[in-house]
Amino acid sequence: MNKKTKKKIEVIKKKLETLRRQLAGAKKQTDEVGEVERLSADVAQAESSLAELKNS
Repeated sequence: MNKKTKKKIEVIKKKLETLRRQLAGAKKQTDEVGEVERLSADVAQAESSLAELKNS
């Protein structure tokens, strides 16, 4: 892995951590319709991007 790929992985990990926190909060406080689904989709997308970068 080169430096650029490692940096992308670090950025995605931080984004994923933030998204997971937001998702946990959204599950506790369900005042916005569709927020949990949107955040779940964002987490899944970030996880797939991370897996793709790790495999390359």
